[in-house]
Amino acid sequence: MSICSVILTYITNLSNILITKLGNLNNSDYKGLDMATENEEKLIRVLQADVRASTTEIARKLGVSRATVQARILKLEREGTITGYTLTLGKDYLNHYISAHVAIAAEQKSSSFLTANLLKIDAVSVVHAISGDFDMIAVIHARNTEQLSHLIDEIGNLEGVVRTNTSVILETKEKR
Repeated sequence: MSICSVILTYITNLSNILITKLGNLNNSDYKGLDMATENEEKLIRVLQADVRASTTEIARKLGVSRATVQARILKLEREGTITGYTLTLGKDYLNHYISAHVAIAAEQKSSSFLTANLLKIDAVSVVHAISGDFDMIAVIHARNTEQLSHLIDEIGNLEGVVRTNTSVILETKEKR
């Protein structure tokens, strides 16, 4: 059995003990325990800057051991804080697309159905529920204005859509 396996088993056992103890607490007793620690927040920021960084490189940046980094990442994944690792497209690639926010007013009680249908459209990258005059915003990407126009029409024609208002993204000033 390798040292990593032993450490992982130890951490798993400790986690199970902690979960058992937390199960015996009242809601007021564990207020805020689901929040990431300051060290975990630092780890998250390092991963956000370079998700492909090796555990050795991350450990060096944080001043901790590789085993500590691996254990914290595993913990964050198990808790659902980290749910995946995604591909981020470069600015040069994205400059070949027109991006827009489509604000959507939906019929009452149709948001779940509408969200599912919006996400079936390949050009829709994300759907946000919002407050205000509209109920949601869909972020879309099109190769040209003709395709953008067709996408806006397609969204407007979906069952449950009352009206839309589209804002074309001219430039992204800063992205974290």
